[in-house]
Amino acid sequence: MGSRRIGTKDCDPTWCPIEVSLEVIGGLWKVIIVRELLGGTKRYSQLHRALKRVTHKMLAQQLRELERDGVVTRKVYPQVPPKVEYSLTPL
Repeated sequence: MGSRRIGTKDCDPTWCPIEVSLEVIGGLWKVIIVRELLGGTKRYSQLHRALKRVTHKMLAQQLRELERDGVVTRKVYPQVPPKVEYSLTPL
């Protein structure tokens, strides 16, 4: 069975809410990262422990993309060793 769009007009990918949402949270780990942050602010190491099979490179990349898209905010504390916390934005 093939998929069909409902209605007579095709959804323009530049403004279609479903396609925009999938673009923002469509990464392999993004939905799981958002789920972890629903419980509150977490440090990078806490996220990495919670996502057992994610590599450091992939987690950093997915967090950067979520931050770029305004879903996650990143707070860096000026201390040694560096402390970085991630939390969800109101978006």
